[in-house]
Amino acid sequence: MNAPKLLDVLDKLGQPNVLVVGDLILDLYTWGDAERISQEAPVILLRADRREKRLGGAANVCQMLRGLEANVMCAGIVGRDEAGQWVIDSLAEAGVECEALLTDAGRPTTTKERFIGRAEGRHPHQILRVDNEVRRAMADDLESQLIELVCNKLSTADVVLVSDYGKGVCSPSLLRAVIDTARQHGVPVVVDPIKAKNFSVYRGATAITPNRSEAEVATDSKIKSSADASAAAERIVEQADLQAGFITLDRDGMALARRGKPTEIFSTRPRAVYDITGAGDIVLATIGICTAAGVDPRLAAQLANVAGGLEVEQVGVAVIQRSEIRSHLLSEIQPSTGKILPCRELVDRLQDQRRGGQKIVFTNGCFDLLHVGHITYLQQAAALGDVLVIGLNSDSSVRELKGPTRPVIGQQDRAAMLSALTCVGFVVLFEEQTPLRLIEQIQPDILVKGGDYTADQVVGRKCVEMQGGQIVILPLVDGVSTTKIIKSVAA
Repeated sequence: MNAPKLLDVLDKLGQPNVLVVGDLILDLYTWGDAERISQEAPVILLRADRREKRLGGAANVCQMLRGLEANVMCAGIVGRDEAGQWVIDSLAEAGVECEALLTDAGRPTTTKERFIGRAEGRHPHQILRVDNEVRRAMADDLESQLIELVCNKLSTADVVLVSDYGKGVCSPSLLRAVIDTARQHGVPVVVDPIKAKNFSVYRGATAITPNRSEAEVATDSKIKSSADASAAAERIVEQADLQAGFITLDRDGMALARRGKPTEIFSTRPRAVYDITGAGDIVLATIGICTAAGVDPRLAAQLANVAGGLEVEQVGVAVIQRSEIRSHLLSEIQPSTGKILPCRELVDRLQDQRRGGQKIVFTNGCFDLLHVGHITYLQQAAALGDVLVIGLNSDSSVRELKGPTRPVIGQQDRAAMLSALTCVGFVVLFEEQTPLRLIEQIQPDILVKGGDYTADQVVGRKCVEMQGGQIVILPLVDGVSTTKIIKSVAA
């Protein structure tokens, strides 16, 4: 992997317009402790303590693209039901344009419910998945309406991504209309295919991104070596008249075949794989945004390897931010030795601290215009344990919370000032409006919040308490705040 080149690619991706067409899915997660075997039957008894809804399928591709800072349009069909409305609302909240998203009263929104069990405090794993879906084709009138909407959107798209989960949206007629119209407009089409005996239905697309299993079925072969992967990729390119075929090979990386070019295998570094859910979606999103930006397919494959690797280290679907990929690439060039760390490196460092018997304290905030109130609060928080970790809102996260004029000080400078404090152990940036995902990864022993909160109002409380941790509310220094300082300066 050429990390410096990939950093350059990342900086030049821009914000292309991406049209996503395909099967939208609602992912449900039920978390709990897998305590024992039931007395009623030889099955695991799961004591549920948390439930979540997440976007899946083509909807997840959309939110992955938003994490990569693309402008996204979504086209597809959901049921005219509560699940479908949640998908539509969540996409809109993520900034996805949904004008080509239709509802169908005759079919349910595809739903996949995963039950996640923890055993003796170890990392959680799926123990069961229940699907609610129909796979029949769309009604003719809906298909015609969707084709018209998609083709009208093509004129404003820089790339089209097809996310085919075999739920009836990506019919042969729709695929043919999308691919042919896109070619007329000079718009590339990248496909994440369904498992099928061949990929001829996608004939004429620009590129395809099957996984190992899908490629084996499409080529009637077994992929056990680099030579097998290269031969399969070449056959797929020929089979579907493509410009490029990317086969994801899990721990073995990715195979790339292109017309008139040597086929290559791009390795990936070993990772702790907790869940492959969403890995194909982030690969499609990454290759898609790279294709829109005219990135060399070799570099697109390497960047997709990085993004896919970051995804499988999560439990369930997690949106990989562009800044997260950047932090990872920077750490590859020069591993961090200071206090400001990307999340995954921080988690590794904290494991070492825990092995030494140290207690991890976590707090979060914007910390714009560092003042005496902040210092007092952080000193008090640090005194509760051995290592104080600060989750710092990124610049874009601060803007969402505080408005377009904030932050006054950029994220790198804010992080540098915090890391200069002797009471601070580590600083980690996060993009979301809340630090929930960060807390789930760090699993602090003590979660600290300042102000007039009650424990029930603290984001991440359930996660921390389930791991045996505690919540501490600290008072803030009266009369001191960044907002008041800014107002006094402006006056």
